[in-house]
Amino acid sequence: MCRTLLALVRRSKKIVSRKTRRLLHKYKSFHAACGIAICVFSAMHVGAHIINADNFSINYNTEYKALNVARYKNEDPRKIIFTSVPGLTGVFMVLILFLMSTASTASIRASNFDIFLHTHNLFFIFYVLLLVHASGGVLKYQTNLEEHPPGCLQLNRTVKYYAPLAELNGEAYLLNTEKIAPNSLKTRGELLIDNSTLGICSKDPAFQPHFPETWLWISAPLCLYCAERLYRFFRSTKPVTITSVIHHPCNVIEIRMIKDHFKARPGQYIILQCPRVSALENHPFTLTMCPTDTKATFAVHIKVVGDWTERLRSLLIQCDQGTEIIPIFQHMKNPKIYIDGPFGSPSEEAMNYEVSLCIAGGIGVTPYASIFNQLLEKWKEYKLQRLYFVWICRDIQAFLWFADLLCILHKKFWQENRPDYLNIQLYLSQTDGIQKIIGEKYQALNSRLFVGRPRWKLLFDEVARSNRQKSVGVFCCGPKGLSKDLHKLCNRPNAYGTRFEYNKESFS
Repeated sequence: MCRTLLALVRRSKKIVSRKTRRLLHKYKSFHAACGIAICVFSAMHVGAHIINADNFSINYNTEYKALNVARYKNEDPRKIIFTSVPGLTGVFMVLILFLMSTASTASIRASNFDIFLHTHNLFFIFYVLLLVHASGGVLKYQTNLEEHPPGCLQLNRTVKYYAPLAELNGEAYLLNTEKIAPNSLKTRGELLIDNSTLGICSKDPAFQPHFPETWLWISAPLCLYCAERLYRFFRSTKPVTITSVIHHPCNVIEIRMIKDHFKARPGQYIILQCPRVSALENHPFTLTMCPTDTKATFAVHIKVVGDWTERLRSLLIQCDQGTEIIPIFQHMKNPKIYIDGPFGSPSEEAMNYEVSLCIAGGIGVTPYASIFNQLLEKWKEYKLQRLYFVWICRDIQAFLWFADLLCILHKKFWQENRPDYLNIQLYLSQTDGIQKIIGEKYQALNSRLFVGRPRWKLLFDEVARSNRQKSVGVFCCGPKGLSKDLHKLCNRPNAYGTRFEYNKESFS
């Protein structure tokens, strides 16, 4: 989860290929898979130690007391667990792991993000306990192997036992032992051995606990992560300067900001924090406008859907309806906003393909807005030669978030004699109020507005037929159901040799 380091690696095209960069975008899925593996193996580990605690109690060794974990025979196994360092730290680690895993479920993250965030920060306590966990001395080894080899007879003790005998070429041998003299006593196919036959130990065995080696496995990645978090902390200590706030239809606000030495690329996102809203809570938002060589302004579009966004809107704007630009000088008590980032996302790759298909559902259009703004500035500098853009919304007013930007971009490509560069398809899933967008200002969009939902199979076949034997980057930012359907279509073979490479937008 070192997102700054991952963004740095992905940024260098000379170091890693596009296929490798796409794998690096799976860091969140890999993190979740590691978490599941930790839970599974922890359950096995705990179950084995519960059995061990019972065995320690029943099989108390009176001869070698230093080997025992139990203090006496038939000691209560629960007492062994809750009074030993490994047992007590293990109980707390299991509790932390349970809280982290249950709070990471999609339902809890969607209903109360604070619970997920705060319980996940318990990982630091978990690692501290893990370092202490192995220091209880349960596992021990013998230190005086030369004075007391394993299996030898102890001093001042006569032991007689029978060992299995093997015969080869008329000579007798002990199985897995050295050669025995032929005149040794042989009875019933076995050899009677006494102290004169085997060596006698000079000392009793001595045991010592293993030195904990957990730090060898977790110190390097933990130090790397702590170093990144420290860097991110210092990077985000200075608040941004808010230049304007725009109130868009359908409960969306746009915040335009400036920050010294801030650089970002289209498709990246930032983590935004407002202490007056919440001292600990922060949320990721995709950049809809990136700073360029000519302007330092960057922006995010925020959909007001929860308590945190509602409180933020009430602090930034006073109006509830309409679209209004509010300059910063009108707010003498503007809240301080801090940002962390930018961080990379799969949408960065949209301009690294010759052909890209960008699909958005509702507010999921934000990753592509920064790409459109960048194409307005210098579209000829990128590898991208054709861009298919599909946007699905329930409310007709939602298209007004970026209607002006789409119209300007469409006009630009017509003036550049590249009308085939941008293919726009807008879909309205609900038909109420469809006439509201009709007007001279948005004629370029009205002809590309459809009612209903896209017929994905026909759309993919059309894209494949128009781009034979090419690799098409498919980018999706929307509901899980939409993402799953698109992923299946990308894996479906076609008759035109076109390869669809799927990229799912997912930031955290």
